[in-house]
Parts: sequence; structure tokens; C-alpha cells
Amino acid sequence: MERLLWYFILYSFLGFLVEVAFARAVRAEKQDRKCFYLLPLCPVYGLGALLILAPAARLYPYPVLVALWSALAATGAEYAMSLFYEKVLGVSFWDYTQLPGNLRGRICPLFSAFWSLLGLLSVYLIQPLAAAAADRLPGWLLPVAVAALLLDGGLTAVLLRKTGSTDVLCWYRRLPLPILPNSESDLKN
Repeated sequence: MERLLWYFILYSFLGFLVEVAFARAVRAEKQDRKCFYLLPLCPVYGLGALLILAPAARLYPYPVLVALWSALAATGAEYAMSLFYEKVLGVSFWDYTQLPGNLRGRICPLFSAFWSLLGLLSVYLIQPLAAAAADRLPGWLLPVAVAALLLDGGLTAVLLRKTGSTDVLCWYRRLPLPILPNSESDLKN
């Protein structure tokens, strides 16, 4: 059970990194891609990874089955998380309505294919390293991680329901920062 929590956290963090890299690569309008107020985590990736990994030992010899299962399991997680965010928290983190084959903007074939590739990467490359790392984590760290997830998750849920906007998670934008040059001409002055 401990391992599952560590896997959830690890893959949620890796998902956050994937989201940020993807947003930068496609020059997405929304560059902020986390789903918690403080922690840099995207739980849809954690849930998707747990579902992908559940039968991984039996499917391991069959990469095609791993790829298919990854697409199905993670797409299911994505649909479920989208419903949860929308119906329970009153927000939406993604919208695929502009992509072909989408189902109510929650899932689409293109991102199912991405999940398939991420599943292969996770099962054959990341998971062996993750399992070894999880075994080395000290026992006292587990209650700290659980407390951090519960506190930040609770705060996040309250703020999202209260505001109805994921922008509330971008609190760091409101921090006073030193004035940076706005253009090339500002750099010359």
C-alpha cells in the first residue's frame, strides 16, 4: 500500500513535468499545469499510472497489450477525473472539444495515443527505477506525505469550489517580483 502512494506521488509529479513541457512546446495559452495549490502534482497522471501498473506484471511480455491497456486505463482515468473536477469541484482542467473524436471534451483519440506511449515508457523504463526508489524511502516519510497530500488536496478543493476557476492555483503570479524588462528597448536603457 505504501508503494502505491509513492507511485501516485511520483507519477503525479512526472505528469506535472510532462504538462509543463507540453504547454511550452505547443506554446499553450495556459502555461500553468498543476492541480494542487502548493504541490506540483497532476493527480490524473498518478491515477492513470496506478491503473496502468495494476496488470503490468502479467502484460509485461506483451508490449502491444501494455500499450493498449495503457490507452484504455489512462483514458478511463482521464474521463473520470474530468467528471470529478467538473461535477464535484466545479472546474475544468482540460478541454478537447477542438480535437477530432473527442467525447464531451473530456477525452480524445490523440491523447489516448499519448497515454499509450506514456504507459510503455512507464512500464518498461520508469517503473523499475520507481520500485527501487520506493523501497529506499524511510518509513517516517509516509505520514508526512499523506498529511501534505490531504492538507493541500483539501485546501485545493475548497478554493476550486469557492472560485470555480483553476486560476486560483496560480497564486505565485500575484507575488511582488522585481521589475523585469518588457522589451528589447528596455534592455538597452
